[in-house]
Amino acid sequence: MKFTRKAAAQWKGTGKEGKGHISTDSKVMVDVPYSFGTRFEGEEKGTNPEELLGAAHAGCYTMQLSFLLNEDGFTATHLHTDAKVLFEDGEITTINLTLTGEVPEISADKFKEIANKAKEVCPVSKLFKAKVNLDATLK
Repeated sequence: MKFTRKAAAQWKGTGKEGKGHISTDSKVMVDVPYSFGTRFEGEEKGTNPEELLGAAHAGCYTMQLSFLLNEDGFTATHLHTDAKVLFEDGEITTINLTLTGEVPEISADKFKEIANKAKEVCPVSKLFKAKVNLDATLK
């Protein structure tokens, strides 16, 4: 399978005082504001690159896990992944994935094994040179 997805960003002004907008071709995001404040201060309404990377990682990882569970004969009734992206000293250094799952008839060990495999093969995980940590809990 091969496909391309597209997003665009525009910016006006200086790095600190300027403002921009981010949009996606799917129109899920249309002219969503971002700025120094939304990225580094968390005070304004809008988004930031790290938040978007976290959302992309959580979504990709959770879907990958679902596929891998299916390959082993399991179907999750619920999977929830939080992704916390740590930015320090000008770079993304760590991404902490926190997973909770409800999967009938799976052992905790098998769940963690498949969850860790999903972390390794997730296409978004492979993008990062940052350390990707996983904390997986089966309910």
